[in-house]
Amino acid sequence: MFLHITLLILGFLVLSKGAALLVDGASAMARKFNVPEIIIGLTIVACGTSAPEAAVSISSVIHGASGVGVGNILGSNITNILLILGVSALITNLHVQKNTAFYEIPFVIFVSWLLMFFGWQYGAVYRGGAMVLSILFLLFLVYLFIVAKNQKNETTKTENMPFAKMLSFVLFGVAALIIGAKLTVDSAINIAHALNVSERIIGLTIVAFGTSLPELVTCIVAAIKKRSDLAIGNIVGSNIFNILFVLGITGLIKPIPFESAFLVDSVWGIGATILLWIFVVHDRTLTKAKGVAFLLLYVAYVFCLIK
Repeated sequence: MFLHITLLILGFLVLSKGAALLVDGASAMARKFNVPEIIIGLTIVACGTSAPEAAVSISSVIHGASGVGVGNILGSNITNILLILGVSALITNLHVQKNTAFYEIPFVIFVSWLLMFFGWQYGAVYRGGAMVLSILFLLFLVYLFIVAKNQKNETTKTENMPFAKMLSFVLFGVAALIIGAKLTVDSAINIAHALNVSERIIGLTIVAFGTSLPELVTCIVAAIKKRSDLAIGNIVGSNIFNILFVLGITGLIKPIPFESAFLVDSVWGIGATILLWIFVVHDRTLTKAKGVAFLLLYVAYVFCLIK
């Protein structure tokens, strides 16, 4: 057991380092081409911090541990909103852009409902459903491209990192993610078996928290630096990427079984996102009091899982 826990922690560390390298390299490339900060948060940073979830979920489904894969995505999305935004809001009030409040957060609600519908109706995300998710992901990218064209450039920093260094960061980051995912999935499965706990619970808790570490670190740093766009954009973008990109790609590779118990977790995820929308739709600010409410709900969610 000690060995499996050690390997799990090592897997998280490798995943976090890989995500950090990927984010640094990709963000440097984006800045070099004067991409607005909110777009960097919704795309480059969100994709980079979602890379651990992608690596773990794809590897889990391929190796027959779909409980870890789906649980990782649902658990990460819940953790992103209730825990990470809750902690970030305690550090500083997070201001939300109009597009995020009126378009992107409702879009997260829609795709979360769509995933729950596939699971409830078919008991799995088959290739047809995965194709729908993938098409929605492409449409989301088109939307971001249009927003980027119409939005005034916010990037003032000149990027001086050599292109070769940017590329090496991206490549080493991807390699670290692959290795970290292998360590994490294998260790999580072994721990689940040793404790006689379902792969769903392990995926929703330990693995979800571990793969959400990049989002947590990114949002805390962004909150400390008063960069609300990066914090909010990172979480909203990550949740969209997790469902549309990660499960879309995974489902195209191999159908993803969806346990009936995941319907409850889906409701929690949708409820958390609806609450986020309610909190920000009027004054577009996530205050400390709202952050406390998120953290209390996260504790309640974890309690419901382990009781």
